[in-house]
Order: sequence, then C-alpha cells, then structure tokens
Amino acid sequence: MQIKPFRIEHYFGKYEFTTRYLLSSSDAESRTVQELLDLEPGAQECLLKQRCGYTESPGGPALRQAISGIYRGIKPEHVLAVSAAEEGIFVFYHALVGPGDHVIVEIPCYESALEVARSTGAQISEWPRRYEDGWVHDLAALEKMIQPNTKIIYINTPHNPTGLLMPANVLQHVMKLASSRGILVFCDEVYRELEHDPANRLPAACEIYERAVSLGSMSKSYGLPGLRLGWLVCKDAELLARCLEFKYYTTICSSAPSEILTAVALRHREVLAQRNREIVLRNLPLLDSFFRQRANLFEWIKPNAGPIGFVHFKPQRDVFLFCEDVARKAGVLLLPGTVYDQPHHIRFGYGRKNMPEALAHLSAYLDAQA
Repeated sequence: MQIKPFRIEHYFGKYEFTTRYLLSSSDAESRTVQELLDLEPGAQECLLKQRCGYTESPGGPALRQAISGIYRGIKPEHVLAVSAAEEGIFVFYHALVGPGDHVIVEIPCYESALEVARSTGAQISEWPRRYEDGWVHDLAALEKMIQPNTKIIYINTPHNPTGLLMPANVLQHVMKLASSRGILVFCDEVYRELEHDPANRLPAACEIYERAVSLGSMSKSYGLPGLRLGWLVCKDAELLARCLEFKYYTTICSSAPSEILTAVALRHREVLAQRNREIVLRNLPLLDSFFRQRANLFEWIKPNAGPIGFVHFKPQRDVFLFCEDVARKAGVLLLPGTVYDQPHHIRFGYGRKNMPEALAHLSAYLDAQA
C-alpha cells in the first residue's frame, strides 16, 4: 500500500497540544467520564465491573442496539462497530475496492476519504465543489464521471469542511443515480444530529438505499473523540461481512470500557447533541460578526450544520504561513486550507465553549499586525 502523508493530522499533531486556543477544532465540546456516567443510574457500577477482555468483533450487543437506535429501519445486525471513523474509512475501502475499480469522491473532503481510496489501487475521480459557485453540487458532472467499473460514490453530509448540509433533492438524486447502476454509496455522516435546525435533518443514507453505508462516530456531534468509537451501518449483509473480515486484520474488536461509555452516551444522545447545538448557535453569530467586521480579510458561506466552517482568506499571501504565524504569536490554532488543496481558505471551528476567548486573541493579533 502506498499512501501520501496525512496533512490534516500532521498539522494538528504539530500544534494541537501546544497551542493554547483551538479555533479550528472539528469536534464539539467534550464531557468527562463522570458526566457520561451520571446520565444513567447504574452506569458507573456497570463500568467498574466490566472485565478488560476482548469484545465481539462486530461490537457487543448493547452497543449495536444503541447504535441502531439512531436510525429508522435499522437492526443491530446492520451495524459494525469500528475504532473511530478513521478505521471505518480504512476498512470500507480496502475491503471493497482495488485495482480495476473506480471510485468517485466528493471534494474538498477529510483527506483520508480520498487518499485511502487511492491507496487501494483503484482509479479515483474527484467530484469538486467550489466556493466561487456557492459550494453547490454539480449533478451533471457527477453523472458524467460514472464509468462501467464505478464501484463507490463517496459523499459527506453535513460536510467537512464547509459545515453545509447537502440539499435533500441532491441526496435523493445521488441515491437514484447509484441505485440505477448498482453503485455503492459511502456517506460520511459524522456530523449528523448537529444540524443547526433539527427540522432540516436528512435521512441517513443507510435508511434509504440498501447498498448505502452510513459512517458514524462519537467524535464530532457528541464531542467524545476520546472514546475512539465509530460505526458502519448498512442493510447489505454481504457488504458488512466483507468489512468485518478486513477488520480482523486491523483492531479485531473495540475497547470494552469504550463500548459501555458509548452505549450510555447514545442512549442519552439528545442531551449531548442539544448541549453542543446550544454552544454552536451561541458562537456562530459571534464568528459571523467577526468576519463581517474584517471583511477585508475573510468571507464565508455561513454553515447550517456542525461546528466548523470554511472561510475564504482574501489577502494574496500564503495561508499556511499565516496560520503558522497565528499559532506561534497568538497561541490560536487555525487550519490552513492547503491541507484540503484549497490554498485560499481556512477552517474555523466554533463548537467549543471558549471560542469567544480564542476569537478575542485572534482579533488582538490581527490588530497588532495592522
């Protein structure tokens, strides 16, 4: 397997744990283990009595039951637990495609969604969305990309890095296009349930198409990345079995304590999502106002889901060097769009309680530079 360096994670590895303020984080505000245990009577005793042995490779029954409860028409046997979304991406692609296959990937995207697909030896076509076009989905372009050997279409909604929901009619069109040709749809839904208006929530891909796989995670909407727990959900038993066979070569099974904490969290996920939605909706107007006040530097298409947005950086200067200077001098971490092959953009995160403080430090830095 040949694969490129993971630029997003490399950049975060350099700055995430040494920079005081994180203003580009992709996850929402986290919680302590004690806070999770307090959600449910008896949870602490259950955790303390849990043996630190192996768990079932697809995920324990209680965990898969909790995950299936997120979806309509999904049973526990439709669920495969993985060690965070990253393993889900790796397992899915390597179990299902290889040389001779063709994969279409919506871009910009989280880098592994593109590069792991490429590492299988499959032929890759990038389905681009552009800021200049309002990040719209060009469905005609997608249809033209489909080849006789197209095996998978990867999509992402709510979207990283733009923070935008895919319009419902676009999702339906993609599903119809795929189903008419027997193409798998791999839908990254790690920000699902953190729509700014829950009334706008889309159905999960796995609910509306038998050969669609929904990717979920505890990391983003629920703010629990430390649990390292994610899942693949699909009604196609053979497809899921192939992913499980590949998982035997990666992690084999999940962490037993994480399975207990994840099941507790998911049984009370409305509490977790609502608290994080309140933080997001409190921070978003502050960030939007900041960009309008500094319109000489920034502009964006305002997000409608999740805790991140992709901001157009207007000055004609190196955005990577700008973000590094901000990290060193202001102690504020921004993610340069170069890691998405978007050299005129910056990813901002607004899902943390201390975002106003981080924004104040960035503002002071910009004033000093001016």
